[in-house]
Amino acid sequence: MSMEAIDELRLSGLAQIETAASSADLEQLRVAVLGRNGSLTLMLRALGSIPADERAAVGRAVNSLRDEFESAFAARKALLADAELDAQIASGSLDITLPGRPMAIGSQHLISQITEEISEVFRGIGYTVVSGTEVETDYYNFTALNTPPDHPSRGLQDTFYIRDRSGDQAVIEGESDVVLRTQTSGVQVHTMEQQKPPIYILAPGRVFRRDAPDPTHLPQFSQIEGLVVDKGITFADLKGTMDFLCQQVFGSDRKTRFRTHFFPFTEPSAEVDVSCGVCGGVGCRFCKGTGWLEILGCGMVDPNVFGFVGIDPDEYSGFAFGLGIERTACLKYNVSDLRMLLEGDVRFLRQF
Repeated sequence: MSMEAIDELRLSGLAQIETAASSADLEQLRVAVLGRNGSLTLMLRALGSIPADERAAVGRAVNSLRDEFESAFAARKALLADAELDAQIASGSLDITLPGRPMAIGSQHLISQITEEISEVFRGIGYTVVSGTEVETDYYNFTALNTPPDHPSRGLQDTFYIRDRSGDQAVIEGESDVVLRTQTSGVQVHTMEQQKPPIYILAPGRVFRRDAPDPTHLPQFSQIEGLVVDKGITFADLKGTMDFLCQQVFGSDRKTRFRTHFFPFTEPSAEVDVSCGVCGGVGCRFCKGTGWLEILGCGMVDPNVFGFVGIDPDEYSGFAFGLGIERTACLKYNVSDLRMLLEGDVRFLRQF
């Protein structure tokens, strides 16, 4: 290998680079010159066979030529790319005036949608939406709601009790008066303490119960409760309100029925069912052949609850109700598993 051979490679290589007609041709030429078996690479491998007194000069010349080739290839590649883009535009295969792909726009989660929908229904008839803390004292979560000390809901099997400050061990039932609220009813107690009747409120929010996740239960879910306290409130007012709620949420063709039940904070108490939207109340697998779907619990406020907040039960009466948002969403849209609402699967959520 001589300096003349290096100069000859320079002249022929640069000439071929300048005349490369396309990016594909240029890439083939680059591989032929600078690739693993390229002509310049073979020169570099042959440096060891050159006499020692000539090796340094020849090595510098070959390395300089490699830098020159790399610069020439880069410049020619940029020039060809611009020319090819111009050709594409000229041929009409690419219209740069077309809008790009639109970004996906998010929307409210189904749980938020149902919460807002129910809130708007009650705002329209004069209710106020209020909120409260998710960590509540035992007094507001149970005692002030007429729940006796031995009621099962106050046990560790049903309620999350807060750990002590040291973090050494979880407190046991009766050693702590701080819990993760099991219902938003505590908001009603706070409101009755702070506000004189008439009271018309709605209290949405997250609640927590020691339930294993399954198609019909969740350890954390959203609830919305309502409270009315005024003079002359009767069960007829409660029934009319529940009928109105169900028809607004599920449709004007849906019917409701009341079944007697027990809640510590209401007397009398009832469970409310709505007619099945799948079969129209005839009976199907979704409603287990009954034609009805359980939707919420309600009742007239127990006079004992008024006693905790200083409201005279002889002068005022009222009713309360509560429903789970996830369950309402599933019943409205015929979703078979509550857990689907919390998995974050966009393919599922986009339906709503």
